[in-house]
Amino acid sequence: MLGHLLALAYITLLNTMVVVRYWNYFHALHEHFHEVYFRIFHISGFDPYSYEVLSEWYPDYNIYRHPLLAFFMWLPAQLCKGLNLLTGLNFATIVMGCILVACAYTTFIYMVRLLHRVVGVTEGDAWLLTTLLFSFGYVMVAISVPDHFCLSMMMLTLVLYLSGKEIKEGRPMPRWQAILLFFITAGISLNNGIKVFLANLFVNGKRFWHPLNLLLTVIVPAILIWGFARWEWKTYERPRYVARQEAKAKAREKQETNAYKKAVAQLHTNDTALIHRKADAIMAHSDSLRKKRISMRASVKHQGKPMAHGEFSQWTDITTPRGWSLIENVCGEPIQLHTDHLLGDVLVNRPVIVHYSYAINYIVEVLVMLLFLAGVWAGRRSRFLWLALSFMAFDLIIHVILGFGLNEAYIMSVHWLIVVPIAMAYLLRSLQSRCTRSRSLVAIRVLLLFLTGYLLIYNGVLYGQYLFG
Repeated sequence: MLGHLLALAYITLLNTMVVVRYWNYFHALHEHFHEVYFRIFHISGFDPYSYEVLSEWYPDYNIYRHPLLAFFMWLPAQLCKGLNLLTGLNFATIVMGCILVACAYTTFIYMVRLLHRVVGVTEGDAWLLTTLLFSFGYVMVAISVPDHFCLSMMMLTLVLYLSGKEIKEGRPMPRWQAILLFFITAGISLNNGIKVFLANLFVNGKRFWHPLNLLLTVIVPAILIWGFARWEWKTYERPRYVARQEAKAKAREKQETNAYKKAVAQLHTNDTALIHRKADAIMAHSDSLRKKRISMRASVKHQGKPMAHGEFSQWTDITTPRGWSLIENVCGEPIQLHTDHLLGDVLVNRPVIVHYSYAINYIVEVLVMLLFLAGVWAGRRSRFLWLALSFMAFDLIIHVILGFGLNEAYIMSVHWLIVVPIAMAYLLRSLQSRCTRSRSLVAIRVLLLFLTGYLLIYNGVLYGQYLFG
């Protein structure tokens, strides 16, 4: 019971810090929520879309990446609306904070159960490893910012827990469960729906390929959620897209008119062909200057070159360096915050690659990676561990190989960080099976305790400094 209270208090504290930091800015009702939230809210690359959706419900998330998330937020948005009517205040920050506390606490408890009941480590080791997970820098941040990552983390942990129980007990995954988990998980973040398919595959084995199972748990749900996303885009986003295009066309027409007038004033002639050539030259010069200004923005300079410019291929990246990105943005920043450019946004004011100032940071990073790899080796015969690793492999493929979000991969790191304590748990279980009091087991526990304490203090202090410093 004490552990539960401490975990809940820790998670509540982190969310309270964020609420307090932004309450004075966001408690008032505004006519233009989007401009207010995105001008003021800045924590790394996380977006305050959830504040906006809760304040004035509308599917403002990227529809193809988060097809159902806005609808999951509909009831909380009605709560916000009711509180607004009663008090005249905007409670979006507090309501979102409560959602995050509930999701993060659920994640914490299910991770403890997963490590203890599925992997088989002692309950004390399960609590230690889960606390280590929640000491990681971008777990701290993700469970307290108004983005979708904490919700995704909860669902992925639940999928792993249920799948692990079924693998351990030799039971197949029920079709209703696979369908329900897919719609919730993919509804929050579409790419994570693939992980439910992977879970179904690892749990059911050859039965996964049965035509009826493929039809009911993979093909039909995928078609339905994609069809819903298309309907959602046409219903909600297309009218705004058309309005933006019309506004751009009107602005362009106005620029061309002004350029023509300027050409007339400069040439003092009635030769319309000459005037049009001069106006075209003025527009070309203006466009060149505008493109140059845009190219100097961090959001453009730090955006890698995509493989192509299609609807989804535009999100890829073939130019951001993989080596340093792996060291600093995939294995480093998610676990330990960088002191330089602390929680800066790479699309605003943070370089793509930031190095640590002290050797201790790289030592800690190496220790965490070595413990993880040792755990993978210790559990290499476990089907459940390979399921968890397939989740991580999928993330590494889309982020590192395809380059999706590679320039700020750390903001998505909770999707794969949940695998780290699972692998470490296999190392502890392997050592424990040999001797419960072996020196190696005690040494690993002491090391994990040191890393947990260090990261809690290191990341906690930096996060506090960023919010209130």
